[in-house]
Amino acid sequence: MGMMAVFFLFIIIPSAIFHEYAHGWMANQLGDPTAKYAGRLTLNPIVHIDKWGTLIMPLLLLVITQGSFMFAYAKPVPYNPYNLKSQKWGPAAVAAAGPISNLFLAFVFGQLMRYVPGGPLSMLLSVVVYANVLLAVFNLLPIPPLDGSKLLYAVLPDSMWKVKQILEQYGFFILLAFIMVGFSWIHPIINVIYLFLTGGNGLF
Repeated sequence: MGMMAVFFLFIIIPSAIFHEYAHGWMANQLGDPTAKYAGRLTLNPIVHIDKWGTLIMPLLLLVITQGSFMFAYAKPVPYNPYNLKSQKWGPAAVAAAGPISNLFLAFVFGQLMRYVPGGPLSMLLSVVVYANVLLAVFNLLPIPPLDGSKLLYAVLPDSMWKVKQILEQYGFFILLAFIMVGFSWIHPIINVIYLFLTGGNGLF
């Protein structure tokens, strides 16, 4: 278990929190103040911490996998889709805000990497970029409860409502199976985006 894995753990948690904040911010912009009234429209990490997803699971993964695979999520920000200005595209916009926020962070820190010589700081910036690209790509998978499922629902024709029904019913099991056997499928996508944002100077 190297220092890189420890860096990753401490970076992915605040990145997941920023992800959830972005959901609440977008919902508020589109007419739903639920997150604001619930005290979740803030970057204060304390209100976003989920005991399992933000603390226990990342630590367990760090120990069990020796840092080879880590993931974290924050407490989902509450929102009422019926308050959104657009009932069709509103939920999709709220869902997309999370991954977009992570790509934004990855872009900013990736640009900083271009002006920082190698060393500990460059390594830390590299971890920030990779962690946020990982969060963005993973959450865009069209599997409930990930954000990608909301984007899929927005473009699915009404005639395919059974697909939505099946995904909602078995989404957790599909996601679990994907994590166990299919996570390597998205590694090339993560790596391409990561290398693009860092100008090919990344450490991963």
